[in-house]
Amino acid sequence: MKKLLALILALCMVFALCACGKAAPAAPTTLTMGTGGESGTYYAVGSVLGNYISPKIGVTINVVASGGSAKNLTGMCVDKIYDLATVQSDVMTFAFNGTNSFAETGKLDSFRVLCGLYAETVQIVSVDPSIKSVADLKGKTVCVGDVGSGTAFSAVDILGIYGMTIDDITPVYQSFGASTESLRDGKIDAAFTTAGAPTPSIVDLATTNTVNLISIDDDHLAKLLDACPWYAAYTIPAGTYKGQDADAVTVTVKATLICRADLDDDVAYKIVSTIFNNTGDLAAQNAKCAEFSLEFATEGIAVPFAAGAAKFFSENGITVATAP
Repeated sequence: MKKLLALILALCMVFALCACGKAAPAAPTTLTMGTGGESGTYYAVGSVLGNYISPKIGVTINVVASGGSAKNLTGMCVDKIYDLATVQSDVMTFAFNGTNSFAETGKLDSFRVLCGLYAETVQIVSVDPSIKSVADLKGKTVCVGDVGSGTAFSAVDILGIYGMTIDDITPVYQSFGASTESLRDGKIDAAFTTAGAPTPSIVDLATTNTVNLISIDDDHLAKLLDACPWYAAYTIPAGTYKGQDADAVTVTVKATLICRADLDDDVAYKIVSTIFNNTGDLAAQNAKCAEFSLEFATEGIAVPFAAGAAKFFSENGITVATAP
């Protein structure tokens, strides 16, 4: 009788456990991070982050080159191929709200912010010294980045302030590395590059050619900042690139690390805490990581943060918005 009762109790426990519902999904063991072209800062910084964070948190982060911000958002929210990605802060805001270039395709909002990383500088580059102003780009062959990249969005904004559209230039859609080769070979007249300065592809170009960085003049800069408040004014100091003798005035947006909305909270927490508790180690591997700070990581971001990221920032005295 005792054995029968024990068996009945054991079976009851099994049924009770089953009745509790499905077990919580296991934390991922592998994550894929979309970045940008192999010659850009997204890929360089993303590779440093992936290689450093993976062994610290026990999750393998595979970093892959991609077409940039818009494609990363589509790859994450629609195609489900990216778990993490680096994107421009302006483009992710457009996607989350379904505005600007996402007005027709509809909002992409199944992602969350982990942290802002560094300032991305809109650099307008030429090797032709006769091109002295954005206005001089009219009628020229100009690379505006990959199709759907954040660079292409910035190019349209800046051309627009000068009374031009994409139809006033001959646009070429290429990665940073490809545009560098096109400039070197004389196939294009100028190129827009939105990335942290110094940008590897432009550094490489400056080893063989005299780099001409085109500034945005004060009047048009004021109009751009008024019309597009997601930009901030920025000066690229003389000497950033070999042969660059003068400062170049331009604008920046924020390189931002995002994740899928359903990323495990604990994994999100570990990623963000590993980044900001080890900025010195990361900066030793890539100078852009020296720009990482808790303030920059959280200020001016209009998209909800992942709950795990918010937990880390709260522990450090910063409150950020999360999804309802």
